[in-house]
Amino acid sequence: MSRPPRPRDPLGRPLPTDSTVLPEPDPQPLPPTESLAAAQALIDAGRAFRAHEVLEAIWKADLGPEHELWRGLAQLAVGITHAQRGNARGAVALLRRAAATTAPWDGSRPHDLDVAALRAWALAAADTIAATGDLYDAGGAVGMPRLCDVRPRRNDPG
Repeated sequence: MSRPPRPRDPLGRPLPTDSTVLPEPDPQPLPPTESLAAAQALIDAGRAFRAHEVLEAIWKADLGPEHELWRGLAQLAVGITHAQRGNARGAVALLRRAAATTAPWDGSRPHDLDVAALRAWALAAADTIAATGDLYDAGGAVGMPRLCDVRPRRNDPG
């Protein structure tokens, strides 16, 4: 028998059970492009833990040839979560693991996902965190990964 979801803070840390924050239900698996767009919007909003849950839902639902790709993307989001929480060691480990897990798709673009660029970002972020203890270097943020382009598109041609 499963327990009801526990309320969490924006970084995914459990809150006391008597918290006034309502827990978010576990996300249902979405189609691939919708999963990527939802995860990207959450990462852009600073909610990598929730992005991990979105990616985890499709990972657990997809038992096909892309199963490990989704696992690697979920690992990437957990790595960012660890960085946001100040856990440099966990962030480095998960970001490197995400790069390794997604390696079989390097050079391909499943669901228009630039796996090579994503892996390069994960490894660069892991190196930055390992060197500085933070996802930010002296020159500013290394930026966030791009799973997809969720920015509004212009309708006019020019």
